[in-house]
Parts: sequence; C-alpha cells; structure tokens
Amino acid sequence: MATENKMGVMPLNRLLISMSVPMMISMLVQALYNIVDSMFVAQLSENALTAVSLAFPAQNLMIAVATGTGVGVNAALSRNLGEKNFDRANRIADHALFLAAMSYIVFAIFGLFFARQFFRLQTDIEEIVDLGTTYLRVCTIASFGLFMEIACERLLQSTGKTIYSMYTQGLGAIINIVLDPILIFGYFGAPALGIAGAAGATVFGQLIAFGLGFYLNKTKNHEITISLRSFKPNGEIIRHIYAVGVPSIIMASIGSIMTFGINKILIAFSSTATAVFGVYFKLQSFVFMPVFGLNNGTVPIIAYNYGAGKPDRIMGTIKLAAVYATTIMLCGFAVFQLMPDKLLMIFSASDTMLSIGIPALRIISISFLFAGCSIVCTSLFQALGHGMLSLWISVFRQLVVLLPVAFIFARIGGLHTVWFAFPIAEAFAIIFSGVCLVHVYRKEIIPLKAQQGK
Repeated sequence: MATENKMGVMPLNRLLISMSVPMMISMLVQALYNIVDSMFVAQLSENALTAVSLAFPAQNLMIAVATGTGVGVNAALSRNLGEKNFDRANRIADHALFLAAMSYIVFAIFGLFFARQFFRLQTDIEEIVDLGTTYLRVCTIASFGLFMEIACERLLQSTGKTIYSMYTQGLGAIINIVLDPILIFGYFGAPALGIAGAAGATVFGQLIAFGLGFYLNKTKNHEITISLRSFKPNGEIIRHIYAVGVPSIIMASIGSIMTFGINKILIAFSSTATAVFGVYFKLQSFVFMPVFGLNNGTVPIIAYNYGAGKPDRIMGTIKLAAVYATTIMLCGFAVFQLMPDKLLMIFSASDTMLSIGIPALRIISISFLFAGCSIVCTSLFQALGHGMLSLWISVFRQLVVLLPVAFIFARIGGLHTVWFAFPIAEAFAIIFSGVCLVHVYRKEIIPLKAQQGK
C-alpha cells in the first residue's frame, strides 16, 4: 500500500467519531427495530408475543456466536493490517466467511430438529409451542444471511469502513420493519403469514444486508481481498480468531442467564415486576447501544495502532472513548431520572406498573454512571487479545455480584431493594475493570513504549 490506513494517521478525535458514529446509528436502528417488531407481533395475540419472547434466548445465542466471532476477526485482522501483514489479513478475511457458514450449519440443524423441544422446555401451552416452533425454525434454518451479514460488517469495521457497515445494518433493519406488517397481516396482496411472516421479514432483511455487505467488501474494501477459490481452513488462524472470539461469545450469552435469574426473583413478587424489568431492557438499549457502537469503532483503532507500534494513539483513543461513553451514559441517566413515567407510558403502563416502574428506573439508572468506562475498558482488552478479561468482568458483574445481591435483597428488603443490585454490581465492575486495565497497561503498553523509544 502506498499510504497508511487512516487508523494510523488520522487525528484521533475525528477518527473515533468517523469510526463510531455510523455504528451508533446502526445500533440505534436495531434498538428501534426490536420495539417495533414486538409491537406488530403483539397485534396477533398475546401468545404470539410470548412465543417470540421465548425464542429470544436462541436468537440471542445466534447473534452472540456471530458477533463474538466477528470481534475475534476484527482484532486479528486490524492488528495484521497495522503490522502490514496483508497476506495474513486476506486469509483472516476468508476465514471470517468460512466460520460464519459453519456457524449457520450448526444453528440450521438445531432449528430443524430441536426447535419444538426448545419450547417444550419452557411451556406446556400448545399454541405457544406451535407458534414458537414455526417462528424459530424460519429464523434458524434461514439464518445464513444473519451470519454472513455480520461477518461482512466486521470486515468493513476492521478496515475503518464503518460507514458502509452502517449501510448494511440500517438497510437490513429498515427492510425488516417495512416487511413486518406486510407479511404478518397480508397487505398489498401478500399472503397473511402471521408469526411466520414476522420471521420471514427478519431473515429476508438479513439476506439483503448480506448481499450489500459482500458487494461493499468486494468493491470498496481495498485493504483486503476476499478469494475463496483456493481456500483451506487453517487451524492456527481459527484458534487466533477464537482466542478473542470465544470469550466474546460467552460474554454476549451471559446476559440471557442473568435475565432468566432476575425474572425468577421478580416473579415471586408479581408478574408486573417482571414486566417492568422487561420494559427497562427495551428502554436501556437506547442508552447502551450507542456506547456499544463506540466500542465497535474503538476496537479496530486500538488493534491497528498496537500492530503499528503506536502506544500514544492507543491511550489517546481510550481516553476519548471514555469521555464520550460517560457523556452518553450521563444523558441516559438524566432522562431516566427526570421522566421515568413518560418512558413507561410508551408501553401503556398501568397504575401498578407505574408505581413499581418509576422508582425502579430511577434506581437502576444509577448504574449508568459506572457502565460507560467499563465498556470502554473491554474494547482495549478485546483489541489487544485479552478477551478473557472482558469475559471475567462480565461474569463478575452479572453472575457473581448482581444475581446474588438481588436474591439477598429480595429476601431481606423486598421488591424495592432488588433494583439496587444493579448499581452495586456496576460499581464493583468498574473497580475490577480498573485493576485489569492496570494489568494490561503494564503488560502491553509499557513494553510498546519502551520499544518505540529505542
């Protein structure tokens, strides 16, 4: 290459904004889609909405595998580009698509043979089992677009082409939102497919997004060359990808375990308390998704500059990301504190839900004050190949602290005290993240600075 990639030379503030803002926008579109999709399905019946909700752990696992693998690809590819090892970077790009195809096969087999058993483990209501099986089978057997779309997006992110990644994610979500009512209710002459239509809209949007993502990688992503004609799987490259990817996959799956545990604690008080927690999760995505987008933009910058031997750009990126993440979280905290009632009324909250939800949102949102910096720390750990540290922070926050504290508070203080488990867990997590940050700084950044000074 005649000139260096922008991640090694562009002013950091402009670079971080250009890398992250497209990801923030696309993730906000995804958050909007989650709410709109649930709204349309709810118009079919309450059982249909329940079926889609019960399918969430399986769908979340698919996304966790795809995005976790993508994190490993992101870190490995960006680092090799920084080292100017373009041949290995191309091979990593080929492996990204190969691993996406292998992941698809596993989940297609699961959907074909085990979808009904998956729902029977959760409920004995036959209508929900039938609706859920129909929905999940379509989402898994036709999930090729999901895995390949995310792989293509990660390749674009790895080389700094996040604006194109935004196009693919945004297009997929918009197509999904547009097709939902058409395929569910049979508008414009289309057959009314019900819950199968909701699943069909999802997978069709993913396939279109994959097509655009592959096209953009072939025509716009000049830093890498995708060529599968003579492709042969390489165990060393796969291990290198999953050294970061597996912890990310597990980390993304931990949220499902935490949600299940909190729901079990809350249902002992009332179903409304569980509903409040579900509403909170939909609302908080509009705060956390932009920070996750910032995280996705930060990882390739750090990985590239680590490979290029530029420690000052690494630390400068971390500091800027921490400032932006904290600012976003403060804005979210202010909204949750000042207008929790208005947020709850988006979901037609009853008086009982308001009485439980208003103090709940205000208490839980205290955790926002700590969460931003923790997320930024994980971006550094992932980019430098220390994915296990990100995993341990997530396990510590959600399983070691949050669930036990919530369980104890429920026993000794009642429902109102359960919500305090969230800020307590986040406070412990930021301390743990700080300890890990010092460790990584001493192990990776200080030697890099010493090498630069020679």
